Amino acid sequence: MISIENKKRLIFGFIFISILWFATLYSVASCSILFSIIGLICIYEMYQLRIGKTKLIPLVYIITPFILIQILIWKYLSIKIYDNIVWIPEVILHLFALTWTFDTFAYIFGVKFGKHKILPSISPKKSWEGFIGGLIFTTILAIFIFGENINKILMYSVLIPISATVGDFIESYYKRKAMAKDSGNIIPGHGGMLDRMDSLLISISVISLIIIIGT
Repeated sequence: MISIENKKRLIFGFIFISILWFATLYSVASCSILFSIIGLICIYEMYQLRIGKTKLIPLVYIITPFILIQILIWKYLSIKIYDNIVWIPEVILHLFALTWTFDTFAYIFGVKFGKHKILPSISPKKSWEGFIGGLIFTTILAIFIFGENINKILMYSVLIPISATVGDFIESYYKRKAMAKDSGNIIPGHGGMLDRMDSLLISISVISLIIIIGT
């Protein structure tokens, strides 16, 4: 039997993922607005976590990926052909899918097999077993998405697990410093927006910079 708390977590997790997916897919404007709203909420939550403490570095850490993704959205993923804007959301959708896959299987493997903790003083639930399980399934999905493009498979298979894990540790560090279980309570069963976006923040920055510098 699934507990009421887990049912609520599943329902609101599905709603959150659906909003991100379809707002990104729909248009360049809806994707831009989506990340603007998420960014503002994340900034507010980090500000609240840092009340009475220095805020510059934590806020720069939060603001940077949301600036970079707006540059990516408007300059590199939307192409003007005559009077029409052609929107190319696949980069962001792939980032979502790969990160969520890593998070899901890292959690499953961590619960089932996790014995060797990575940084228990910051995030006691994160284990090497979970990391490896998440990496394996992220790689499988990357192969499915990118086919024979070995460079992309290797890049995403390595980048996503590392960036997602580091992002989780960074947010856990700030929550621990604030003695807070969650960054907020905007998403029932999940906590705050930062709790849902922590795995994506560094990935967004790195992927955006790779595309911006490499284009």
